[in-house]
Amino acid sequence: MSDLPDVVSVGQYLAHRLIEVGGPHVFGLPGDFNLTLLDEMLTVDGVEWVGNTNELNAAYAADAYARTSRGIASLVTTYGVGELSAINGIAGSFAEDVPVLQITGMPTTAARTTGALSHHTLVDGDYDHFFRAYKEVTVAGAILRAADASRDIDRVLRAALDESKPVYLGIPMDIAAAPVSSAPLRHPLRATPSDSVALDDFRTALTEAFASRLGPQDPVTLLAGPRIHRRRAEHLLERIADHPGVRVATQASAKSMLPETHPASLGIYMGQMTPSAATRAAVDEAPLVVLAGTVLSDVLTGFYSQHFDFDAAVELGVSTARVGAVTFHDVRLEDSLAVVDEVVAGLTLSPGPAADTSWPYRAALPAAAPGSPLSQHELWTIVQSWLPTDSIAIADAGTAMYGALELQMPTGTDLLAQPIWSSIGYTLPATLGTSLASSRRSILFIGDGAAQLTATELSTILNRGLTPIIVLINNDGYTIERVIQSPAAVYQGVAAWDWAALPAALAPGVPVLTASVGTASELRDALAAAAGATDRAVLIQAHLDPNDAPPLLAALGAIAGGGREAPRAR
Repeated sequence: MSDLPDVVSVGQYLAHRLIEVGGPHVFGLPGDFNLTLLDEMLTVDGVEWVGNTNELNAAYAADAYARTSRGIASLVTTYGVGELSAINGIAGSFAEDVPVLQITGMPTTAARTTGALSHHTLVDGDYDHFFRAYKEVTVAGAILRAADASRDIDRVLRAALDESKPVYLGIPMDIAAAPVSSAPLRHPLRATPSDSVALDDFRTALTEAFASRLGPQDPVTLLAGPRIHRRRAEHLLERIADHPGVRVATQASAKSMLPETHPASLGIYMGQMTPSAATRAAVDEAPLVVLAGTVLSDVLTGFYSQHFDFDAAVELGVSTARVGAVTFHDVRLEDSLAVVDEVVAGLTLSPGPAADTSWPYRAALPAAAPGSPLSQHELWTIVQSWLPTDSIAIADAGTAMYGALELQMPTGTDLLAQPIWSSIGYTLPATLGTSLASSRRSILFIGDGAAQLTATELSTILNRGLTPIIVLINNDGYTIERVIQSPAAVYQGVAAWDWAALPAALAPGVPVLTASVGTASELRDALAAAAGATDRAVLIQAHLDPNDAPPLLAALGAIAGGGREAPRAR
């Protein structure tokens, strides 16, 4: 920053901050109210524009980019029509604790002050309608003025750093090029540190809780949630897991955050939907559970069927820690995890047997009649044996996610899913975000119904030369809804698309490997070819019976449809 001029524009100032916080790629669409802002931002070396096919896709791509890069991602839209198209994606980022900056190019300050009737407005003279709407799905926001623009940019970005949530900036056309001092850029933004006194008090309370609640043969049991990932603290979780006598289960939204081959890994915990009976018992019957960065939502708890004692648990949140009935404020999750590691290191625990779990798709497939239709069980068993190391698996809400959750992720391979917000179609634009944020190859599993919502973003992926593998599960519509209710209803189907022809229509001249498979042997061949085609994107269309569902999805349907205990644990 030492070579910066003394004065920069507001747009340049914002661009420098975005590079600093890990978001050099800027997603979005141009519109007349953001053109000056874009022109200013793109004068800064290191900023790269990623034009999307619509604003919702831009928000989804930015969300996945932030999850993968661990920085703050951003998107730029125009006022009203653009920002409202993006708000569903931003709401998902809020629900799942992802720091995304929504930047709205706004009409001029004069137009806002006088209430001029303009296009893209509700023609009532009130220019704050959508700013107020975004307050519901962000933790901080501002409409910039020249006098304090840099201060508000820093305040809003720091809120995203502190809370791992989305934030909002409205930038009027005349403010985008306004001059501001570059002096604050010499001081990097930092998240607010933990309160040292509160952290010490938490350490004392945790030590006492372990001493009073754990016997010499009792393991330390952690249930790890997605907020550990958002705070970049997986290394602390693994360090805790390395201690003898520690067992770690993860929520579905945190799957593979601890390597699933780690001896302490119990796999995923979802209450009555937990795949392994041993995992469910290990968590529900533990004398003391440490809830580390968890979100106890319906799907993640098997529809609130967790049996552990929540009130007596140790709970580590993003900015608070709780031991039983006592809450310690201003304690950052990354610091509370470090304290857990420190306290556990001082315990004398019995190593105990290796964690007992099961992986259903590890078993060999039974012989099938030649040419018999591909089943969900065959699909996921073949994927399990094929899935490469050091990749990013992405699974859309629905059949894809519930199949992927029971895979054992190989070394270095993460699973990205959106089980809380569960907005179908999210993952196709998300694949753009992961592909830009990481050199690891992205492997997307998505249903045909979900893909139809956001398929246009395949154009951006292909035309940028990105090379993900896309496994499109074609089961003629919404199998997840069929499992829940009314499988034969007319609304469960979708129009048939020629998926093999889509890449050529969206990216003429770009080489893409395509395949259509309907049997186990065809799927094996297609995946083998995909692994070898590292220079191009791959689209594999897998045809499956509309009523065939992975076991975990069938369990969800049993609960949601009948309100009964799911026959899951084995």
